[in-house]
Amino acid sequence: MSMTIYSGGTIVTMEEPLYAEAVLVEDGVIRATGARETLLQSCPPGTEEVDLQGAVLLPAFIDPHSHITALAQTLGSVDLTGAKSFAEMVQKLQAFIQKTKPAPGQWVTAFGYDNNFLAEKRHPDRQLLDQIEFPVVVTHASGHMGVVNSLALKELGVNAETPNPEGGVIGREADGKTPNGYLEETAFSSFTAKIPQPSQEQLMRQLELAQDIYLQNGITTVQDGLTIPARWEMLKGLSDQNRLKADVVAYPDLKDNRALAAENPSYCKQYRNRLKIGGYKIFLDGSPQGRTAWMTQPYENGEAGYTGYPIYQDAQVVSFMKEALRDNMQILVHCNGDAAAQQMIDAYKKALAESQTGKQIRPVMIHAQLVRPDQLEEMAKLHMIASFFVAHTWYWGDVHLKNFGEVRAKKISPARFAIECGVIDTFHQDTPVIQPNMLETIWCAVNRISKNGVVMGDEECVTPLEALRAVTVNAAYQYFEEDEKGSIRAGKRADFVILDRDPLQVNPMEIRDIRVLATIKDGRAVYEASR
Repeated sequence: MSMTIYSGGTIVTMEEPLYAEAVLVEDGVIRATGARETLLQSCPPGTEEVDLQGAVLLPAFIDPHSHITALAQTLGSVDLTGAKSFAEMVQKLQAFIQKTKPAPGQWVTAFGYDNNFLAEKRHPDRQLLDQIEFPVVVTHASGHMGVVNSLALKELGVNAETPNPEGGVIGREADGKTPNGYLEETAFSSFTAKIPQPSQEQLMRQLELAQDIYLQNGITTVQDGLTIPARWEMLKGLSDQNRLKADVVAYPDLKDNRALAAENPSYCKQYRNRLKIGGYKIFLDGSPQGRTAWMTQPYENGEAGYTGYPIYQDAQVVSFMKEALRDNMQILVHCNGDAAAQQMIDAYKKALAESQTGKQIRPVMIHAQLVRPDQLEEMAKLHMIASFFVAHTWYWGDVHLKNFGEVRAKKISPARFAIECGVIDTFHQDTPVIQPNMLETIWCAVNRISKNGVVMGDEECVTPLEALRAVTVNAAYQYFEEDEKGSIRAGKRADFVILDRDPLQVNPMEIRDIRVLATIKDGRAVYEASR
């Protein structure tokens, strides 16, 4: 039996009362909160005491949506985040090649460029990337599109006769036929899935590094938000070898990989060595900053009448919903545009009426960037969860103003209205799109400021406490783990994050400057910052 008392700082319980003087942990489980002296009286001699030294202890953060295996894969790629021009992109690629010396014919992969922030204000093309004498693929920061060079097109079998796949676009040159290297949505995901992968052990080492990034940000429950067989093998390999320090929840792609759940029943909705399958995932549209999100009203500053496009027809989405209900599996649905949001709502409502199961699978609308107030009211009736990528206000707020106009752009991630109409909301980073920095996300939700200093709809700002709930209590509920995680209460797991300041007490503009000092999983320190 191992007992520990934490005291000597601020303890935020996310319960009533909100603050406690001390918390008692036994064998990784919270046993009690209260006054330090009272808790000590119930402990045997030799009980360990941890002095917080004035720091702040909260329930650990819970990641409601990201892609840990995709982050792992980017760790073996060229990081193009922050690249400001085509020349800088090529320079980074060439520097990587000079350093790593890939074998002839080996693929070079890169991640993180954003055409919105390049001097050229457009995507690169194959001619630019033909400066690289290896097959190369560069992935857009959104993960929804990317560009390959001529060698890569040949390897992937993409040519002038290759048709656009359903729900995707192959970029073409002026003749309307020759691929220019740009691949969008399903064209990107389906073709790049053929790229040879590093060894399984190398990928698992990168997965451990990715896990450490989450732990450094105070996150102890992590998502793999689109699991395919190769990525499942990475996760299961790490789990089987007891190398997972965080809990990981996988969501297989429902369209092509539903069998993953059927083939691994002992992982469905229950952890084995910190890994479980939480449900299914589908995509209904693309990216708002990439102008592929499916809207009911046209984008601005572009082709007249263009509204983006759907991935699936309505009947297919209804079928997906019926499968999830039949299997009693939660479904995560990627929806950025309001047309995609409506398709999800209508399909789930229809499937629910026809199934008559009465099951509550807590469907989650992932991103919900441009969901409308009337749609949120409908979601509340259907017990849908809205998981907002609220950091869009900072990272792409100015782009959204250009793409959607002021009225729509300032309503992105409408967390305040969601709360008011009774929708459970959570906040995520969609890592590797951005880093899993929960404190930055809380700052974004509270302040809603763009990089150019525009307030992105102050009526949608939430309080620091509401933002904290979104990444603790509400996130635990999203995973059906509200009885185990999300707050500091007797009987729950001792998953904590220790911060240098209290997010509820500092100036709201300082929240993103708060440091994570330590992360504790099941009562054991899994990350400690150097002081």
